[in-house]
Amino acid sequence: MTDSSSVVTDTVLHNLPPKLKPGTLRIVPLGGLGEIGRNMAVFEIDGKLLIVDCGLLFPEEHQPGVDVILPDFSYIKDRLDDVVGVVLTHGHEDHIGAVPYLLRLRNDIPLIGSRLTLALISAKLEEHRIKPVLRQVAEGDVETFGPFETEYVAVNHSIPDALAVFIRTDGGSVLHTGDFKMDQLPLDGRITDLRHFARLADEGVDLFMTDSTNADVPGFTTAEKEIGPVLEALFGRARKRIIVASFSSHMHRVQQVIDAAEVHGRKVAFIGRSMVRNMGIAEKLGYLHIPAGILVDMKNVDKLPDNKVVLMSTGSQGEPMAALSRMATGDHRIQVGPGDTVILASSLIPGNENSVFRVINGLMRLGADVIHKGMAKIHVSGHASAGELLYCYNIVQPLNVMPVHGETRHLIANARLAAQSGVPAENVLLTEDGSVVDLKDGVAKLVGQVDCGFVYVDGSKVGTITDEDLKDRVTLAEEGFISIISVINRQSGKLISGPEIHARGVAEDDNVFDEIKPKIAEALEDAVRNNPTHTTAQLQQIVRRVIGSWVSRKLRRKPMIVPVVLEA
Repeated sequence: MTDSSSVVTDTVLHNLPPKLKPGTLRIVPLGGLGEIGRNMAVFEIDGKLLIVDCGLLFPEEHQPGVDVILPDFSYIKDRLDDVVGVVLTHGHEDHIGAVPYLLRLRNDIPLIGSRLTLALISAKLEEHRIKPVLRQVAEGDVETFGPFETEYVAVNHSIPDALAVFIRTDGGSVLHTGDFKMDQLPLDGRITDLRHFARLADEGVDLFMTDSTNADVPGFTTAEKEIGPVLEALFGRARKRIIVASFSSHMHRVQQVIDAAEVHGRKVAFIGRSMVRNMGIAEKLGYLHIPAGILVDMKNVDKLPDNKVVLMSTGSQGEPMAALSRMATGDHRIQVGPGDTVILASSLIPGNENSVFRVINGLMRLGADVIHKGMAKIHVSGHASAGELLYCYNIVQPLNVMPVHGETRHLIANARLAAQSGVPAENVLLTEDGSVVDLKDGVAKLVGQVDCGFVYVDGSKVGTITDEDLKDRVTLAEEGFISIISVINRQSGKLISGPEIHARGVAEDDNVFDEIKPKIAEALEDAVRNNPTHTTAQLQQIVRRVIGSWVSRKLRRKPMIVPVVLEA
């Protein structure tokens, strides 16, 4: 850090942290810093651990075959018996989605959260056949877990029942906001409780860990209530079916869709397993109000006139297996056609742009009228913008600040806001996943770094897929594959079969390789003749170099090359 007007990233200490001293609070983020997703932070004092959030990250295009990405549990894997609980700030996948994988390691870790959050995670765990230990809390509650006293604060977000958590320990106090914004006209009437923040400020906040996702957006986040009239107007203009795509946990947006459908005399059907599950939970608990007779099963949609139908679907981020993506490719029972209106009621998560645009293009090719955030006010963010964050800094008046939840640009923007509000620049900690921060007597210091990588879930496999595997997959997808099989007689030094070349995705005709085959044969025979002690692996490397340089020069490609040399 430099001064209050300019924040520079500190060089993170890439060394193991010192042994934790008694009475000192240690904070280690295992995800959510430098990315949008897989939020998880570990708090440690006096030999006990408290975790805040345990979420997923969804893969980008350069991670083919990956289903989801988890936080790296390596740091706590040998200390699971020391974990006193997991506080879940709200029910979005990027905060609760990795809980089943953590509970596979120890299934009786208490899960602490609001009524709705625990209902959502319980439904998810039921699919994994895990029966959790639950501790329901609400705003204003104070609960103790080992050496941690926790107090919960109501915050407004794009899902009901979100909470911030204030953690008191002998080492100091931490206010962790989770995801939040300061909508003054929320649909559910539940605002971010700034009076509660102020009471905690009077007590003293040693470290403020605050949501950074919208820190680089000036001003204030638009109120959710402004979306309703826009949706109603779009519904009034639609000629045939309306398909609205949103996150399966965005209950506020679903409520607005239902309200607009009622105004225009349309029925609503939920599409997508997670959408059906989550909205069923929300209605049962009273967070979603569905007028009698408005909801229909998707199986009965075809019996209704097109101008009386609204389909509430998953797939707003272009996920390949989600309902909307399959509609765009014609691989869904709902066949999109001319006159249909598709509304993408969500923001783009960074990294998903190409996937979303591909879905938009596919839907428009089928004749649909596609409306997205760039064309109409059909979505507002669930995160505090710069103006709201400044308000919070002035109310909380923390001694130290550690921006969380966001890409590097978001964290830096949030750090600058903290410095502008008067927090000493040296007390604003810019960290990354695996950073180790120690807090004692009001002083927070970056003291080291622990290994903290991406853990990939690929089908039934967890953590066995590496970055090298993903590079191979990308190479296969973009550059193709070549295998070369040769049989050589080591005694005579002569090639007795091959080289036989098979290629996929490299050239239109394998005959193009006729030019290089003699050179491969010559290189192999020369190698055996000049050095009879060459191993098979060394001979295969010679083949790889010969054909690799030729393909690069001749075909301008860099495919995966698998040479096989057999001895006879």
